[in-house]
Amino acid sequence: MSGNGTHGDDTQVYGHCDPRFAAVHRAFEENFRERGELGAAVAVTVGGRTVVDLWGGWADGARTRPWERDTLVNVWSTTKGPVALCAHVLADRGLLDFDAPVAVYWPEFAAAGKEKVLVRHLLSHRAGLAGLREPHSLEQLCDWELTTQRLAATAPWWEPGTCSGYHALTYGHLVGEVVRRVSGLRPAAFLEREVTGPLGLDFRIGLPEPDFARAAELVQQPVARSGEQAAALARLAPAAVAALTNPPVGAEGANSPQWRAAEIPAANGHGTARAVAALYGVLAGRGTYGGHRVLSPEAAERVREGQGACRDLVLGAGFEGETEVGLGLWLSGAHGSYGPNPRAFGHDGFGGSCGLADPEAGVSLGYVMNSMGPHIADDPRKMALVNALYSAL
Repeated sequence: MSGNGTHGDDTQVYGHCDPRFAAVHRAFEENFRERGELGAAVAVTVGGRTVVDLWGGWADGARTRPWERDTLVNVWSTTKGPVALCAHVLADRGLLDFDAPVAVYWPEFAAAGKEKVLVRHLLSHRAGLAGLREPHSLEQLCDWELTTQRLAATAPWWEPGTCSGYHALTYGHLVGEVVRRVSGLRPAAFLEREVTGPLGLDFRIGLPEPDFARAAELVQQPVARSGEQAAALARLAPAAVAALTNPPVGAEGANSPQWRAAEIPAANGHGTARAVAALYGVLAGRGTYGGHRVLSPEAAERVREGQGACRDLVLGAGFEGETEVGLGLWLSGAHGSYGPNPRAFGHDGFGGSCGLADPEAGVSLGYVMNSMGPHIADDPRKMALVNALYSAL
């Protein structure tokens, strides 16, 4: 299946799909026809070979720019997987010890009772720093030095290591500053030097201005009325409010040149579905992709080393029961977020995007889109693609 495309809601779908994975093609079409898709792309690799590479729809809300093969889009927290990969590369080389206190590498971080916070706590959202306590604007979030200084100075919301609380926006600066202290490079430059450059992947943390023209416009789907939102926020713990609203982020801010050009490694990776599938394909391939070894098999396995199941202090309201995060990525577990293999793993992005790795099946998936739904995880469009993928295996 390839070439001129097929119709959903009069939306053309282009690209290539191995006949074995026709169910993924159908689900992708159905996302446009039945689930409000605007513009999107999906890619699947099996054994390091791309078997699905589809795209379609529109790169802007006004439907004036078709989604092209090389359209880039902000993938929000799907970026966290590549950021974790940076830390694992350093650990694999013996330069970073996940069981060492963060302050060994970042001395200022020991302030406010954080001297015993371990590097593994940063990777697994267990550091207690889900959000800053003082008001922090979007402009300030774009200031690397200011954001990392504030994180180093702040006190944890809970006892580090005891449970997870999703570090929605702080994760990238926390892990990223450790990467910088060890390697001399922030995660954007480190990822490009060590992974995306050698593999030739069209993915960047922060977007150079010459690529702005290729970037899709994010469009926020209607959400709950403001009164309902206020009531929902009032039910959240202070740490969750800080994580999700300080600063508030959404499509409008993420479409700005300031956001695109900044380095916000928790949330502003820009790429194609093909690149996301390849990045997570490194992990599905037990450290190797396209003949290029990024991690040793042991290091790749360590990414999904569970850090303890619990009801996440930030995301708990969105899931029944407990979830478990590894050293940078979430386990599929009983929820089946990344398919029926409970040890498959991946990461979702705000509004719908996803990267998935399943080493047992040897498959990875990347899904990116610009119509942002209300979900932090397990968007129905993503789950339709994941379910279709596994139906074909």
